[in-house]
Amino acid sequence: MSLEKFATYNEIKNQTEAWNQALELTKTAQLPKADNYEQVIFTGCGSTYYLSLAAAALYQELTGRPARAVPGGELLLNPGTVVSNQKTLLIAISRSGTTTETVKAVEAFTANKNGDVLVISNYEELLSQSADISIVIPKGQEESVAQTGSFASMYVAAAGLSARMAGRNDLIESMSSLSEVGERVIQKYEPYAQQLGENLAADRFYFLGSGIRYGLACEVNLKMKEMTLTHSEPFHFLEFRHGPMSMITKNTIVVGLVSGSNLKYEKAVLNEMEELGGKVVSVGEKDADIVFDSAVPEHIQGVLYLPVLQLMAFYRSLAKGYNPDRPKNLEAVVKINL
Repeated sequence: MSLEKFATYNEIKNQTEAWNQALELTKTAQLPKADNYEQVIFTGCGSTYYLSLAAAALYQELTGRPARAVPGGELLLNPGTVVSNQKTLLIAISRSGTTTETVKAVEAFTANKNGDVLVISNYEELLSQSADISIVIPKGQEESVAQTGSFASMYVAAAGLSARMAGRNDLIESMSSLSEVGERVIQKYEPYAQQLGENLAADRFYFLGSGIRYGLACEVNLKMKEMTLTHSEPFHFLEFRHGPMSMITKNTIVVGLVSGSNLKYEKAVLNEMEELGGKVVSVGEKDADIVFDSAVPEHIQGVLYLPVLQLMAFYRSLAKGYNPDRPKNLEAVVKINL
């Protein structure tokens, strides 16, 4: 079977080109300073909500300013639980730029004069056209339903804007090496991703990540659900010990997105899950099963966690006889009548 006939495979394998474009666009965008706002709200739906979780955590860590993530549907239906009278920047993220809940939520936010709007997208559509500031990354456009390269490109843009708004130009410079590292990691660990994905004895996956990595754990968990219809859940590392670890069996794979700063605690959790009989896979800069060895600051490593785990889901989809380009019951763009 020719893997290149699948759009998903090509979009995962070639995604670093979109990372570069995202970074260049972020460098030249006319961005405000973090001090201009009392809070930042990141919003999206599905994958881009999980991107918002990761981006909000990173933004707050870098800038020291309050940031939170909410689904587009919640911002639309329950704005009183999200929007306050504080000076706010809304960062709306959408691959297509036409997702109904996100578009409607941004329209209401703007109509109520709640603050400024910045959009990150892969298409020049309604959402980006109505924004005060937009970052549109065409090289992240996709044919497949499940977001892979598009997600990664928009995450790079979100990480870059967070660094720039924090005045961390040193991080922007360090990000220039991400694509080279990403290509190396993809090439080196694709066989390992295939081995893990084709292990059909595994019947459940748990993805663990904390801090700026929790949203990324949610996203790779979603890829496993969408493409392979496998039981999969994300958790914060220490939270997994409070009940969910009771689900560990010999047919469980626990994937840990480990950090350098909290590695001692995260490895302790993974070791415990291994002792309970689960198969443990760690991903990180050093001392892991999938190693970046990137020499870039931990703040901006996030995108490197994605490609190998996306490939794992891709290969599992094939092993189960599914079409990874067209997951069951899903469409590339979610539109509803509101």
